[in-house]
Amino acid sequence: MGNNFSMLAKTFYGFEDVLAEELNKLGAIGVQKGIRSVSFEGDTGFMYKANLCLRTAIKILKPIRSFTIRNEHDLYEQVYKMHWDKYMSTHHTFAIDATVYSEKFRHSKYIALKVKDAIADKFRNTEGRRPNVDVKFPDLRLHVHIQKDQCTLSLDSSGRSLHQRGYRTATNIAPINEVLAAGMLLMSGWDGQSDFLDPMCGSGTIPIEAAMIACNIPANINRKEFGFEKWPDFDEDLFEKIMESSLKKTREFHHKIYGYDKAPSAIRKAKDNVRNANLSDYISIEDQNFFSTEKPSEEKLHMVFNPPYGERLNLDMESFYKEIGDTLKQKYPNTDAWFITSNIEALKFVGLRPSRKIKLFNGPLESKLVKYEMYAGSKKAKFNR
Repeated sequence: MGNNFSMLAKTFYGFEDVLAEELNKLGAIGVQKGIRSVSFEGDTGFMYKANLCLRTAIKILKPIRSFTIRNEHDLYEQVYKMHWDKYMSTHHTFAIDATVYSEKFRHSKYIALKVKDAIADKFRNTEGRRPNVDVKFPDLRLHVHIQKDQCTLSLDSSGRSLHQRGYRTATNIAPINEVLAAGMLLMSGWDGQSDFLDPMCGSGTIPIEAAMIACNIPANINRKEFGFEKWPDFDEDLFEKIMESSLKKTREFHHKIYGYDKAPSAIRKAKDNVRNANLSDYISIEDQNFFSTEKPSEEKLHMVFNPPYGERLNLDMESFYKEIGDTLKQKYPNTDAWFITSNIEALKFVGLRPSRKIKLFNGPLESKLVKYEMYAGSKKAKFNR
């Protein structure tokens, strides 16, 4: 089985370091950071494990061919001459995703269409019929990447994006992406060694990801399926073994995880999602308005949250962010508070100096992940010079 091959894990802007560290811990070989991606090597079993366990990966791609192209004709010819019957038959459905960074080739949809035509024509000419395209639930998902005149074709081993963990059936307005939530938690240094609070938990994504990190539960254990399960060479026994050994590495968690929200609909959804993730023993979802709460215990508290940005909700941002600062100052000593916002203007009203500011994106919105250190015995925020 020890046949290693190259793979590429895609991620969000700003999480390259976190993903590289995850891959190294998992046992990947030759880990190298790119832009919104990390390349590495491993065998088939490791590909299964990467899909199952990585918290900050969106996709795991397996490159199958790279070549130089001068024009669309080259692209068609190169794709046409590949042995596609190794990867699929005429009974399978397929879909193509394309990303293009090139002066010559500008339209990713057109590139995807060219590749689809080449594959369909090859089957029609050799077998008399062609496989169908299914954009939503294909048996085989292919990825085309063009950088200048270099084209790489990859099999998408994940299928649907890995942020679709499988536990979230109910979402509130503006839910946070699961990969973004996990990345923020890992970036904040969350390791399960203290109590945890998300004071504005919405549909519960951050507390769920926090519990999974604390207990070392594989990120995608609740997923219904991965892309590689439909491949002709899928090894079910090996996948079962990988799953069992990953589950053996889970650990007990001896602190508490709280999620507060003041919207009854959010509370209901969060509780449903926590139940779906089988984490009700670890997470307490409570109907609370953060601004009228106090820290639950004297112990150190780790806080990560995603407050409203004013994009979708009508709020007076100035007073809302001021209230976040006041509540932290007056009620939450001995707390590391992290939150993400795209409303950079509103940060000024928190009235505390952040000790860290990290640029991230929440969907298309350029955002900052900020850290405020509240220390015990004083109402001032501690900050690094």
